[in-house]
Amino acid sequence: MNEQYIDALKALAEPHRLRLFWLLIHVDQRITVAEAMDVTGDTQYNASRNLKILYKAGLLTQEKRGKWVYYTLSGQDQPHWNFLVESVRALPAEGFSEVSSRCQKRLAMRVDNECVVGPNSEEWLAEISG
Repeated sequence: MNEQYIDALKALAEPHRLRLFWLLIHVDQRITVAEAMDVTGDTQYNASRNLKILYKAGLLTQEKRGKWVYYTLSGQDQPHWNFLVESVRALPAEGFSEVSSRCQKRLAMRVDNECVVGPNSEEWLAEISG
């Protein structure tokens, strides 16, 4: 049996990782740990750990650009991976509406599609409170 398939299922069985994976599918953008922290409200440790587990399960790729590590969907063509993506894509959006809205606001703060604002910044706090 393919261990990566089992790892992917285990990774998606945790609600915080499932939410992150759903977001990456639906916003079709790469995301940094700082952005994931602000969007989900998780600590740096938890956001980083959850993205790393999704990465190790083969669901995400990572790319270091300057001080940021960007995570994005892995471009696999294996049937099990495509089925997992489509299963998560089909989940009802209602359960993800708040986090999806926060993600769009956070990604709009980028400059030239690059993250320039750290987590819990004054800019972010003003954005979500106003």
